[in-house]
Amino acid sequence: MGNEPSNTIGYKITISILLVIIAVLTLAVFNTCTEGATLSKEKDLQRLELQRELDSLMNEHERVKSAYGKLSDSLWVKDSIILANADEIKKLLGNQYEYYKVKKKLELLRKISLGYVQQIDSLFTVNAELKDENNQIKSVYKREQSKNEELNKVKQQLTEKMNSAAVLKAYKITVEPQKMLGADKVRDTDKASRVDKIKICFMLSENKLVTPGQRNVYSRISRPDNLILSHSRGDEHSFTTQGETLQYSSMITIDYRGISSDLCLNYNTNGESDLPKGTYSVFIYTDGYKIGQSSFILR
Repeated sequence: MGNEPSNTIGYKITISILLVIIAVLTLAVFNTCTEGATLSKEKDLQRLELQRELDSLMNEHERVKSAYGKLSDSLWVKDSIILANADEIKKLLGNQYEYYKVKKKLELLRKISLGYVQQIDSLFTVNAELKDENNQIKSVYKREQSKNEELNKVKQQLTEKMNSAAVLKAYKITVEPQKMLGADKVRDTDKASRVDKIKICFMLSENKLVTPGQRNVYSRISRPDNLILSHSRGDEHSFTTQGETLQYSSMITIDYRGISSDLCLNYNTNGESDLPKGTYSVFIYTDGYKIGQSSFILR
């Protein structure tokens, strides 16, 4: 066989090199696609695992609340913080998913939940101890009539401890939408087009642990479309709660002396004719906390 021309040999070598390069590139693209699919699958698995962690935390939280019954009501503020953090994590698991950010939020929620369990367990223990002490006092009272006055004093102290709460509360809340018929005459109404004033009345709880003095009490009325009824969107009609600035509907300043008192706040619509029909929510705040809530319906 004769020798091939040098240009033919060079051509074949070039073709061989190009074929090798194409094979390498094809393998690289395949590996990249495979890695991308693997990463996407891992991300979905991570998200699913984080969702399971969140579900497990919240299921345990609800189990603890159910197990301790009415005793958990005294920790409603911390309960609302846990629920708010859980909602934030749910949002992060959606469109804004970032693994390490969600993981960090879950760790924070786990610590808050652990603190909740420890606090409610302490309350349960203290409550049980107070009941035991109260039973002992009753036994001593029966045996030693001469110590009647001292035992009554101790019983009163124990009762005060059991009834004390960490924050003020608003209860027996009533909301009355009203139509003005004159300077001093009003009539209750549930017609959205007729409302001139919304009157909110409630009883502020007694609490000897709260420092006496002046404090502002705010009402915040949310329309069915979640807009807040307020005469201004500026700072003059705003307050701060849990580090968040909110608009209020009405406000009253009181001189709190540790005893329960009846309060009313009024919101005048000032001729607003666009009040929508539906369910309105009413929230009451003081000392940076939400202390009560209610609702009413306009037709």
